[in-house]
Amino acid sequence: MIVLARHGETQDNCEPYRFQGQRDTPLNEVGRAQARELAERVAAHEPPFASLWSSDLSRARETADIVGARIGLEPRLDARLREGFRGRWEGRLFRDVERDEPEGFAAWRRDPAGFRFPGGESLAEQQARVLAALADVEASRELPALVVCHGGSIRAVLCDGCERGLAAFHEWTVPNGALVAR
Repeated sequence: MIVLARHGETQDNCEPYRFQGQRDTPLNEVGRAQARELAERVAAHEPPFASLWSSDLSRARETADIVGARIGLEPRLDARLREGFRGRWEGRLFRDVERDEPEGFAAWRRDPAGFRFPGGESLAEQQARVLAALADVEASRELPALVVCHGGSIRAVLCDGCERGLAAFHEWTVPNGALVAR
């Protein structure tokens, strides 16, 4: 069994929302508190986790470090678990992209499966790399495994088992500090 966890909150996750992507933004104080709460939930998991994996971006890594300290596991970092690369939209507010690039923003909302971020990657590329990382976690046979990563990465994984595929990407909500069984 693989359980996915979303990192704690960063300033980019606060309103107004930004395309965070692969920007290496740290947890804020709320995010650190969420990571500690996550660690307590993870510590109560039965059976106990045998391995802990994490995206190498600092917000996921710090969350995994907090969880790992609580459950006695050292996180293994894997860049394939990163959030999607949002290209030139990274760091920009949703509302600004919608104002400055209304056709692109509308295409992203309307057809996430067919959209490529300007200068970035598509959801299909993100999904493929995250699923490859999870296949390696499963192949390690150190299960159950906890994988700390990102909201978009988790939604891409959830879409893999969904009839509508990546077209359902915007239908999933994954709050900071959430646990999602795969």
